[in-house]
Order: sequence, then structure tokens, then C-alpha cells
Amino acid sequence: AFTITELDETVTATHRPLVIITSNAEKELPDAFLRRCVFHFIDFPDPERMRQIIDVHHPDLSETLVEAAAARFFQLRQERGLRKRPSTSELVDWLAVLAHHGVKADDLAAAMPFLGTLLKDERDLQRLAI
Repeated sequence: AFTITELDETVTATHRPLVIITSNAEKELPDAFLRRCVFHFIDFPDPERMRQIIDVHHPDLSETLVEAAAARFFQLRQERGLRKRPSTSELVDWLAVLAHHGVKADDLAAAMPFLGTLLKDERDLQRLAI
């Protein structure tokens, strides 16, 4: 139930509302759809919060690998001119790939292996591929 203050009326739904939660701010949605939406914007996770998210998905990964990968990830997100900055889910996936292939924290100092896991725009990948 919710109250419409201007009418001093409480409205109770006969059917539960359909709730869709998305972090997709990149694709345009039709105006008719957007008029029926309530928006709540969520800030991108800071490094501390990101570490908590990573720990949920990869509790057994080496701390040094997680720290090195997260540092490179945040560095990459600051790169000017990216068409699509890597997201949280791409970092989680990248860590899985790094671990699967036995990449060590020290390996990330000189290169960013499996960059295609993080960058989803071909032009970004071509520009930054090492």
C-alpha cells in the first residue's frame, strides 16, 4: 500500500506490482515504459565494497590476486575515451578466468591478460590491447 498525500488517500493494490531491478543505464528504454518506472540510482561500488562483492563470488581466491586485479580494474575504468567501462560482473568474470588460467598477481603488473573479459566494445579492446 502507498499513500497519495495530495488526495489524503491510501491505495492498496489488488495485484502485487511487477518489480524489475537493473543496473543498465546504457540502453535507451521507451518513454512510455519509463513513465511507469520509479528510479533509484546506485553509486558504483568503491574499492572496499567491490572487495566484499568479490569475496562473495570468489571466497577462495588469493588476496594478492584479488588486490592486483581490482587495482588494474579501477585503473582501467579511469581510462579516458572508453565507450563502455568494465562493470562489476565483468570484474567477477575476469577474476574467474585469471584464476582458472593460473595467473598470478605479479603477472598483472606488466599486462592485462584476457582483456576481452573486461572490455566489451571492439574499439576499446583494439585501442588498449597490449
